[in-house]
Amino acid sequence: MTHEEAAAEADTRRLAAVMHTAFALLLSASLVRFLLRHPGEPRTPWILALSLTLAVLYVLGSLPALPAGSRLARLAAVVAVWAVLVVMAPSFAWCAVPLLYTGLRVLPPRPALALVGLLTALVVAAQLRLADRLDPTVLLAPPAIAAVATAVFEQMRRQATRQHELIETLLRTRRDLAATMRREGILTERQRLAMEIHDTLAQSLSSQRMLLQAADRLWDTDRAQARAHVRTAGTVADHGLTEARRFVHDLAPADLARADGLPEALGALAARTSGPELSVHCHIEGARDLPEDTQSALLRIAQGALANVREHAGATTAVLTLTFLEDRVLLDVADDGRGFDPALALPGEGPAPRGHGLPAMRARAGRLGGALTIESAPDRGTVVSVAVPLEGTR
Repeated sequence: MTHEEAAAEADTRRLAAVMHTAFALLLSASLVRFLLRHPGEPRTPWILALSLTLAVLYVLGSLPALPAGSRLARLAAVVAVWAVLVVMAPSFAWCAVPLLYTGLRVLPPRPALALVGLLTALVVAAQLRLADRLDPTVLLAPPAIAAVATAVFEQMRRQATRQHELIETLLRTRRDLAATMRREGILTERQRLAMEIHDTLAQSLSSQRMLLQAADRLWDTDRAQARAHVRTAGTVADHGLTEARRFVHDLAPADLARADGLPEALGALAARTSGPELSVHCHIEGARDLPEDTQSALLRIAQGALANVREHAGATTAVLTLTFLEDRVLLDVADDGRGFDPALALPGEGPAPRGHGLPAMRARAGRLGGALTIESAPDRGTVVSVAVPLEGTR
């Protein structure tokens, strides 16, 4: 049960309690009035017995556990006993008000309106018997009051029905939204896992393949250099194994787990990537604490950019630069390689790109509220830049 439904049910219970209390007070007052004005009359025992019967039937008819058919039968008995009481003692007509509410609450609209008409007619007849002369107020006031009470109750019932329908619609919408969010979460997690695998296992395997291919080409002519490539491939394999284990545990970069912050992790990445064919330098400008997810994303972007340099750029030098500004942090990866046309590298900017590297880097930057830009041209090197606002990482 929702909070709105519980509140509506509580309001209904409070209104019912008020009506039950009003019925008990009106019945008691009518009985006392009759006993004070007509003591010792032959009808007095019948009035007492009928009043007690009416009270018992009303209580039984108000029990919430009663089935609908039994409740209708009790209501009919209550109205019948009350009608007899009104005929014998017109002062009991005031009990019609809570009976009217009970009928409107229990009966369908048309039978409820018929009951309201019957109760109103009995009240008018009883009041005319008590009046010493014809009084237009007695003749017109009960129907007017009954009409107003019925209209207000029906309006409240229609409003409650609309509210219930709105709550049901809201719950359905909430369930649909939750299902949609779960599906989107699954797709987002799949994309994130694909990027993690690309930036860890796939890059490690690609590096090992390139080193082993280079060792194979040099084995017959320069065995020492070939062995150096093999040893480097082994180092890369060890690092990839560490990354794989970390990937299984919490998907955090192994370099961050071993290093004291992002600057040190970037320095370790540059040292590990450097080799005979590619020299990688790392520069840190300023220092500032960053959230773990920001450090992890920037390190992954640097790994992906250096992997592209190593595999595709044909560069001899690359420079990693991490710059802390007052409102943002910048990561630049520059190389002196062959370059390319940036319009062909990212989705939405030309033909579909090959691989996941640059789209994955752009997605990581976008999740941090940042942006990735590429400056490159054929035979002029490449600069990959990422700017992440510090306000979006707090």
